[in-house]
Amino acid sequence: MPSAPPDSVAGMAPRQQDAQLDLPGMPRRLFAATPSKLATFADCPRRYRYAYVDRPAPPRGPAWAHNSVGAAVHAALRSWWELPVGRRTPGAARQLLYSHWSTAGFRDAEQADRWRARAAGWITDYVAGLDPTDEPVGTERQVAATTERLALSGRIDRIDQRGDELVIVDYKTGRAVSTDDEARGSPALAAYVLGVRRTLRRPCSRVELHHLPSGTVAAFEHTERSLANHVRRAEDVAADIGAATAARDAGEDPDVAFPAAPGRQCGWCDFRPSCPTGQAATPPRETWSFLAEDDG
Repeated sequence: MPSAPPDSVAGMAPRQQDAQLDLPGMPRRLFAATPSKLATFADCPRRYRYAYVDRPAPPRGPAWAHNSVGAAVHAALRSWWELPVGRRTPGAARQLLYSHWSTAGFRDAEQADRWRARAAGWITDYVAGLDPTDEPVGTERQVAATTERLALSGRIDRIDQRGDELVIVDYKTGRAVSTDDEARGSPALAAYVLGVRRTLRRPCSRVELHHLPSGTVAAFEHTERSLANHVRRAEDVAADIGAATAARDAGEDPDVAFPAAPGRQCGWCDFRPSCPTGQAATPPRETWSFLAEDDG
């Protein structure tokens, strides 16, 4: 049996669901969203439609090497914290990286092996600077929060306790070094702060980006004002999604209701094979082209 569209009530079609939840006297239905979902629409409404509206969804393109690197590093660090304290060593982290490694998206086996060794070096150096006895409050922890219009949820790489407050840690493995401005402007990190406050009922303001390739940490201390700004922008995106969905449901051409936003990003869009606009906008990128430039 095909799965129900996102945000639908089990056993009920989306339009039936809307009709039930919009009856007079019923509370406003919150828009269920993740940071990734909102970012997808903000980047390209057409891509949002392909990912979250069309059922069945169009087939996705090939895997990307830089995503394989990031997934292996994240999985290895999660598994490292799940080990008994006495086994949390740099050598164990390296072995976990090997066990989680995937060659998907790389040009060939030689390139994949070279990047596996490189990522193993990152993670070995990173955990060498950690206190294995300093147990995180959570790893890969799901949190959620509500605003006036949104039901936000997300999964956090790691939550640390620093004194009386909780700190959000997000691992980064891209070639660009993370900056404090990136930490400040990240909608996902702001959503995580709200989620930690609501789910764990603890003070939380600080967010950190731990960039493993450079060994650097970028950080920002959120204020009520900065969080309110992020919420306002997220609710604006959700309102635009609602308007586009309503237009499509009213009979408007889906390509008009969810227009493409062509640009360089079309070269690596997962749904490029299904989007003539994106295909015409720019040539496709190689699946290993986002690896660091010093890779031959």
